Amino acid sequence: MTDKDARRRYSSQVVDGLEKAAARAMLHAVGFSDEDFTKPQVGIASTWSNLTPCNMHIDTLADAAAMGAAEAGGKPVTFNTITVSDGISMGSPGMRYSLVSREVIADSIETVVGAQGFDGFVAIGGCDKNMPGCAMAIARLDRPAVFVYGGTIQPGKDRRDVISVFEAVGKRAAGKLSDIELKEIEATAIPGPGSCGGMYTANTMASAIEALGLSLPNSSAQDAISEHKRQDSYAAGAAVLKLLDLGIRPSDILCREAFENAITVTIALEGSTNAVLHLLAIAHAAGIPLELDDFARIGKRVPVLADMRPAGQYAMSELIAIGGIQPLMKTLLDEGLLHGDCLTVTGRTLAENLADVAPYPPEQKIIRPLSDPIKKDSHLVILRGNLAPEGAVAKITGHEGLTFTGTAKCFHGEEAALAAILDGSVGKGDVVVVRYEGPRGGPGMREMLSPTSAINGRGLSSDVALITDGRFSGGSHGFVIGHVTPEAFDGGPIALLEDGDRITVDAEACTISVDVDDAELARRRGAWQRPKPYTERGILAKYAKLVSSASQGAVTDLDL
Repeated sequence: MTDKDARRRYSSQVVDGLEKAAARAMLHAVGFSDEDFTKPQVGIASTWSNLTPCNMHIDTLADAAAMGAAEAGGKPVTFNTITVSDGISMGSPGMRYSLVSREVIADSIETVVGAQGFDGFVAIGGCDKNMPGCAMAIARLDRPAVFVYGGTIQPGKDRRDVISVFEAVGKRAAGKLSDIELKEIEATAIPGPGSCGGMYTANTMASAIEALGLSLPNSSAQDAISEHKRQDSYAAGAAVLKLLDLGIRPSDILCREAFENAITVTIALEGSTNAVLHLLAIAHAAGIPLELDDFARIGKRVPVLADMRPAGQYAMSELIAIGGIQPLMKTLLDEGLLHGDCLTVTGRTLAENLADVAPYPPEQKIIRPLSDPIKKDSHLVILRGNLAPEGAVAKITGHEGLTFTGTAKCFHGEEAALAAILDGSVGKGDVVVVRYEGPRGGPGMREMLSPTSAINGRGLSSDVALITDGRFSGGSHGFVIGHVTPEAFDGGPIALLEDGDRITVDAEACTISVDVDDAELARRRGAWQRPKPYTERGILAKYAKLVSSASQGAVTDLDL
């Protein structure tokens, strides 16, 4: 087999030889020439959709990636996968499908690339679950591939974003805004294409995937509508052909050290708690052992440096204007906090990619120096205790304080909790417990952005904590603890809580506990009955049957 033939390891099985005449006939109909059958085929997995600003422009990026692959000597073939909008479905029953969509995206890309025999592919994602879904497919397929982030949105009027709208709802409920003022915020917060503008889940995961080595340098820090983003997409198409020539596959890139790099960058950027869930899932797809304790271990030595929304002040577009995440990564590398010898999709190591990166402008305020961090260790705190014996994930930035003790107010599901917050039933000193929202019990582990935003909008973020077996949007902030495992549907201790129980969260000791003795918990367990499943048919039922716990990444192929 010649080097040229080696690049066609998969497509040759589909289109070469007398017996493949029917396949070639089908492909002639979609635009293949005779010459195209001799080229490596490059799939372009597009998440384009007109249902969300995050993805509405990705068709143009897919076109650019296809052009890059074609001009580098490949035959591009574009196909679509799904997306759902977290921002639109948030707070509704539809949000149950959000985390499920991560699996659908990974499954569908794997299905098309595997069935069609593409030799490599580009995957382009915009909304939150696109990024991990694409990365999981890249890891599973282990064919030369590059991930392209669709890019961030521009701020709205007065630097607003989607979180401004969620929090305005809480302010309206508290009488701090009029209907007219709320409507004006609603109408001006989202100015056009791109993913939500803070260090929320989309920007967090794009940054983490770049740190993993699966994206070209700076792909995570580009405006959605920009020549830089178009060029990034074009270059990704060409890069797949280079990876084919070099024989570099994702398994050459996705080592344990690469995941440690991704965790480090996520912490430095004060990224979303969803990064814990998604990096565990990507690592599982890659066959790399990764556990909650790895986040805790790395978190002890990595500081929070980025003053980014939601807890901080700045938007992703403002970080882009001073150089993106590359200067931050160079700083972390120089301090020995990153593994520089990890291979990337450029064909070079991380250290080689960062060698000529210039530092941030001296007057910038977005990224703090290592000598003056926002927090000396990680904001992603892994908690354990009699309330979460298998772990929970807290987002403790330091703004909220490091400990909280309060009285439980328990709710079966998000809607009941939100109603109580908005009507004033939740007050200072309360711990809002939102249960039966886990991967199986929800199902789908809905994000609690509406309740946390309502708490913040009512001015209670310093006085109220919220714990859940669900999860949080990257836009959530305050004293919030999610991913509580075992989840309530599996009879975890969170299911046994009662109104008035005293709950303590200690981010320094990394504990979460309820002041109820073992005998009383055992008595309550004996009386507990699992509620009926949300549904017994369709994709949500199938997901609930297959999904693992949040502490294992909420994957659907763990025990297969």
